[in-house]
Amino acid sequence: MSSNAAAVRAGNSTRIDGIDLLRGLAIFLVLMLHVNIRLRIAKVPYTGGLSDQLVKSLFWGGQFGVQMFFAVSGFLITSITLRRWGTLSAIKIRDFYRLRIARIAPLLLALLAVLSLLHFTGLHDFVVKPKTGGLGRALLAALTFHVNVLEARRGYLPGNWDILWSLSVEEMFYLFFPLVCSLLGRGKLLIALLCGFAVLGPFGRTVLAHGNGAWEEYSYLGSMDAIALGCLTALLVARTRFSRAALWTLGGVGSALVVFILGFSLFAYRWRLGRYGLDMTILAVGTCLLIAVSAQTRWTSPRFLAPLLKLGQYSYEVYLTHMFVVFAFFDLFLALGKPMRLVPPLFIVVILVSGLLGAMVAEFYSEPLNRFLRNRWGKELRAQTVKLSVAQTTQG
Repeated sequence: MSSNAAAVRAGNSTRIDGIDLLRGLAIFLVLMLHVNIRLRIAKVPYTGGLSDQLVKSLFWGGQFGVQMFFAVSGFLITSITLRRWGTLSAIKIRDFYRLRIARIAPLLLALLAVLSLLHFTGLHDFVVKPKTGGLGRALLAALTFHVNVLEARRGYLPGNWDILWSLSVEEMFYLFFPLVCSLLGRGKLLIALLCGFAVLGPFGRTVLAHGNGAWEEYSYLGSMDAIALGCLTALLVARTRFSRAALWTLGGVGSALVVFILGFSLFAYRWRLGRYGLDMTILAVGTCLLIAVSAQTRWTSPRFLAPLLKLGQYSYEVYLTHMFVVFAFFDLFLALGKPMRLVPPLFIVVILVSGLLGAMVAEFYSEPLNRFLRNRWGKELRAQTVKLSVAQTTQG
């Protein structure tokens, strides 16, 4: 297959509804988890009468959501690289870094500035304690992609800082991806490397974590299987045109795997899948199958899923800003005396306001700066990105 054909099959400039819905589901799970954690800390017994599996699926699925983000990210970065440069080995490293900086840095740097200011004001939800290294250590970790390492060694950071562990994983991926593609992009060694990461992921979440709870969830290797599977999916979609029957099969299997892990996670753990870290890998495989089907069918989302679709489209901005919303409304909930009748509205309001805040930040800050930086870096870069959907290039 020619490089042009490969680029076309990797995806065009239009958004892919199926992928945006997967990201929407992922960020929904993260939002539910973070509200749930606040309620648990405040000892609000709001889950009485609910089954253990329902509680697990609705309120403890944030880590599953991040795993889905990683799979989507691996797919998008690889498919966009194929579309822009034709082959992975032809990647222009400097331009790749510039594009990633333009997309990620404006909002990340603004967030760190705001968090630093709030730290100095002494607000209890935002102060980085000395035992974790203080503000300077947290800033260094965020800017050098090792918040996950810091938390594994010194303990968890405040909520707004803690979420940056996943960016540390993704940014490390972005750092090495163009270098690896430039060296191995033409041969089978790249495929072997990606398969190796996919196989080692469960070990990174279990035996190689050596009992460190934070590292079991936050390690580079333990997160890299989903990213690697996303990369492999992009390469497969670029080279293969599946028949209608094959797409139905892939979609059915992918849906079954995702539903099984998200909806029957307790069974997965009893069957030792969770205990050995395989539940995350299974979820990543299911997500990648759905990504492949979405990329080749260009399935259009029904209108009733529009809120989830929008949530996915702004997932990066929602992810980085949602803890402000969580803290604000949770503090209001506490001030009102923790009334049980307000627990469902608390979840709903946090999700709605987080989505609106993310959309506003994207429309009026991060995307305009993204475009500004790309334009400033020259006509060559603009020519390479003219067919690129800006919002489709990151997870969330």
